[in-house]
Amino acid sequence: MFAHGPPGSAASAGFSRVKPCPILPRMSHTAALTDAAKVVREALADASRGLVDREALLELIALATVAREHVLVVGPPGTAKSEAVRRVAQATSGKYFEYLLGRFTEPSEIFGPVDLRKLKAGVVETETTGMLPEAEIAFLDEVFLGSTAILNTLLGLLNERVFRRGHTRVDCPLRVCVGATNHLPDDEQLAAFADRFLVRVYLDPIPDERLEELLEGGWTLASTKPAARASLVQLDLLAEAARRADMTTVRPQLAQAVRLLRRAGISLSDRRVVKVQQLVAAAGVLAGRAAPSEADLWPIVTAVPTREAQALARDVLRDLLARTDNAALSVAAAETSLGPLARARQVEEAARALFEAKPSSDDRQATEAWRLRLEGIARTIDAGFAADALPESLGALRARVVELLGAP
Repeated sequence: MFAHGPPGSAASAGFSRVKPCPILPRMSHTAALTDAAKVVREALADASRGLVDREALLELIALATVAREHVLVVGPPGTAKSEAVRRVAQATSGKYFEYLLGRFTEPSEIFGPVDLRKLKAGVVETETTGMLPEAEIAFLDEVFLGSTAILNTLLGLLNERVFRRGHTRVDCPLRVCVGATNHLPDDEQLAAFADRFLVRVYLDPIPDERLEELLEGGWTLASTKPAARASLVQLDLLAEAARRADMTTVRPQLAQAVRLLRRAGISLSDRRVVKVQQLVAAAGVLAGRAAPSEADLWPIVTAVPTREAQALARDVLRDLLARTDNAALSVAAAETSLGPLARARQVEEAARALFEAKPSSDDRQATEAWRLRLEGIARTIDAGFAADALPESLGALRARVVELLGAP
């Protein structure tokens, strides 16, 4: 277990309580929203250093944090699930709790032990210091292996942000809980619990063509601890804006998207249909928009429960997702929607970073590696975009890449 940050205090009169982080006052202007989104974007970029092909996961965790929803990550062991969540906590200075659940995990290992002194007096209270009820960001590995007692308690904590046990009632400051599993459970009895994780992310091992990056990033990972560039203050500011967002404009399109999914045999529970609005609103504010637009509808794909259904959803919603764009969550928007605008922005950001990292011409080995990456940018553009549908900005970028490759 890892518990980061100073433990919160608990009042002992009547019920034990942990005060949640106070919500910031209403924003006075759009600039505050834009500045907060910029800070979060920079924090995510810093947190992703050394983590290969996990930028989308970090961005989706941030999206869920702003939306006050939870994330389920499905993938084999050793795919940096816990490291990604830990880095988000470090980048935002959030109090962090992490635990690997098993069949024999006791509730006290997650929520805290019973206070034996009060138990002698017939009062069942839980000492929550440093445990999940006091965490702001949490990671629960093998989350479906928990006992019925643990899962039932988690159900209320995740849904209501309240921990109840005996005489203890704790208001939890939890912003986001990330659960992880190697595969989705077949047990129907776990369906209600699994439905509390609105965002679904599916991970694979790093592909062969990026193994060099994996080796290099993994070698330096321990020395690239992210700085606390953002804080939960910015995330709370964005969350408050998302709760106030005007959904009137996008609600008809969102409803139509659900109809299209249903016609394709993709069923979302009523709870997920309603809650996906929180993801759309969060995507809008992270992009600097006070009200979400059609560019922010892409998170609906992340609310589709299974991997196969998510792939089908991208195809069914192709026309809607074509207008997807998000400056703050560019990788997540591109990988989730496969929309041309989002993919173009991702390529442009990668190219700009490469332009700025041009090595000295005296370093032949570094220059050759840099030129190979430039060629990769050109190939990505040619493979991903038809010549007659190439965005103007991407056309200009490709021209510059060709010019640089032609230079001695």
